[in-house]
Amino acid sequence: MESTLFVLAIATILIVLIFEYTNGFHDAANIIATVIASRAMTPVQAVVLVAFFEFLGPLLGGTAVADTIGKLITLDDLDRELSLTIVLCGLVGAIAWNLLTWWRGIPSSSSHAMVGGLAGVVVVATGSGHVAWGFGDLLHGELNGVTKVVAALVLSPIIGFWVGFALHKVMLRLLRGAHPSINRDLRHLQFVTSAGLAFSHGANDAQKSMGILTLVLLLGGFIPTFEVPLWVIVVCSCAITLGILSGGWQIVRTLGFSIYKIRPLHALDSQMTAATVIFSSSLFGAPVSTTHVVASSIMGIGASERPKAVRWNKAFEIATTWLITIPGAALMSICCYLVVRAFT
Repeated sequence: MESTLFVLAIATILIVLIFEYTNGFHDAANIIATVIASRAMTPVQAVVLVAFFEFLGPLLGGTAVADTIGKLITLDDLDRELSLTIVLCGLVGAIAWNLLTWWRGIPSSSSHAMVGGLAGVVVVATGSGHVAWGFGDLLHGELNGVTKVVAALVLSPIIGFWVGFALHKVMLRLLRGAHPSINRDLRHLQFVTSAGLAFSHGANDAQKSMGILTLVLLLGGFIPTFEVPLWVIVVCSCAITLGILSGGWQIVRTLGFSIYKIRPLHALDSQMTAATVIFSSSLFGAPVSTTHVVASSIMGIGASERPKAVRWNKAFEIATTWLITIPGAALMSICCYLVVRAFT
């Protein structure tokens, strides 16, 4: 019994790290797309710079988001093997969705996939009572559980759109009449803004896996309370950094070239917008989607300059993917769970 539990816990930990790796190469494209599209850096320069600051993000960004994600589902009253199996299947569903959308070159949300995968399999396996929906807290003006996660995921792209819209308007006014040589300076500034975006992404996205990994340790009886160990922070930082180094070049083409024609100023404004929104969310423990924020910021910037030049059909395709990610990942995790239960 104990040996089975140990093997299951190790397998689940490995799946968490694999998810973090897929999260890294899936979201790497979101971070480097505008840098490459504006020709501020070569792909190799962009990936190396982003990987370095991505690694620092989880180490220095605190654990507020990890606490939110780790308390999304409550499985401590279940059999340990069952609880770990549920988490494992939820993550397998999220990984499968990440790989599917990466293969199709569609910038979907790893955060949505994780939430959908975990919530879907928990509801089927144990009932809705084991998901911290947060509806009751909402009546008292508090955001917790799934409600907090969904609110952050819904509001962040809206905020990203309008912040990008307003920032680009201001930058256009400030740089009105500037000599074209200003583009060289704007490209150089992207070394700073892309580093900030990478740091904010690491501080938010890596914490999601940190929260789940800590939950696995708690459910397996390896730690007494939900508190993120230092080694968990380090291994999650390494996993997402390795994913970043792998890159997701198909999604780079979608974000960098298929929504709006990216110039150096557009790239700079998008990076500043996304970094600000994502890092601010991290401070409040709100998990957001880098994919959503970056894509919506590009749309906002394009809309502020030349609305007709924005490829809204591509934007609609991305938005559709956002809507189906949670149920899609949930379906995949449920199928995984049913297969596992059939053979055990």
